[in-house]
Amino acid sequence: MTGVGSKSVLFVCLCNICRSPIIEAVFRKLVTDENVSDNWAIDSSTVSDWNMGWPPHQRAVSYLRNHGISTAHKARHITREDFATFDYILYMNEINLRGLNRKSNQVKNCKGKIELFGSYDPQKQLIIEDPYYGNDSDFELV
Repeated sequence: MTGVGSKSVLFVCLCNICRSPIIEAVFRKLVTDENVSDNWAIDSSTVSDWNMGWPPHQRAVSYLRNHGISTAHKARHITREDFATFDYILYMNEINLRGLNRKSNQVKNCKGKIELFGSYDPQKQLIIEDPYYGNDSDFELV
């Protein structure tokens, strides 16, 4: 998946149509802008069985477009291989963690460091709330 000196990150949320694809696309743009995209493997997934193959929610796509960011992501379920290959598996809230724990218990060699994405936020916004039922400002907050 990644070469020597490279890192990999998988962003995980409940449905993989709002939070995780937004964060995946923004992170991808950040590493591209910093000219280090060759050093990263970046993806996102869901812990649920909903929305498989769907593109990100229209409001997520609109938010990204307003910031000059594009995405071609299609919702996918986390796999056993993901636990063995990604360096970081970053989840949005406790519901995601429960799903990740159920899945990771089925994997013998879990390489991925499973962490709360918000723990990296300098403003300490630990939980990234799902904007799906919110308004446009909730998508901006993600």
